[in-house]
Amino acid sequence: MSFPILETERLMLKEITEEYTGAIYDIFSREEVTRYYGMIPFQEEEQAQKMVHSFSRNFEEKRGIRWGMILKETGEYIGSVGLNNLVITSKRAEVGYELHPDFWRRGIVSEAVKAVLQYSFEELDLYRIGAVTFPENDPSSNLLLKLGFQKEGLLRGYIYQGGVSYDTFVFSILKTDWVKDRNL
Repeated sequence: MSFPILETERLMLKEITEEYTGAIYDIFSREEVTRYYGMIPFQEEEQAQKMVHSFSRNFEEKRGIRWGMILKETGEYIGSVGLNNLVITSKRAEVGYELHPDFWRRGIVSEAVKAVLQYSFEELDLYRIGAVTFPENDPSSNLLLKLGFQKEGLLRGYIYQGGVSYDTFVFSILKTDWVKDRNL
């Protein structure tokens, strides 16, 4: 299967290749980005390179799809969005995303996640998309709720980061919810 390219009003969502290693390092070396990501900030560019390879491997093994968010206007890599824990046979995945702080609060992640949901439900024929957030990450929780996700509950000690286990909220949207919301 060739890598799907998605397009929104402001973004091209495309395969993450090594050409974006520097931009990925810039994003993931920032504490404000990794604070709620389940990892500590990158210390060296090689970590970003390994991440690129892991995205490719997950796609090849049909365990995930991660798109780079490229601003159409400038061609700049500003973050990524994608499906983790993809299980086609069970018709489910989890959505995840991160964005360079210079682009926060502009509706960019919302725009990207909408495109990923459409692809997931229409092209992959998934039934459930989950999402996991730290309870303190109000912007992410609010974004998910705005997009039609429902908060299902608390996962105790779900993410291990920096030597500590953290609780997370779990959200989901079902294909039936998504279809209904689109028809309103």
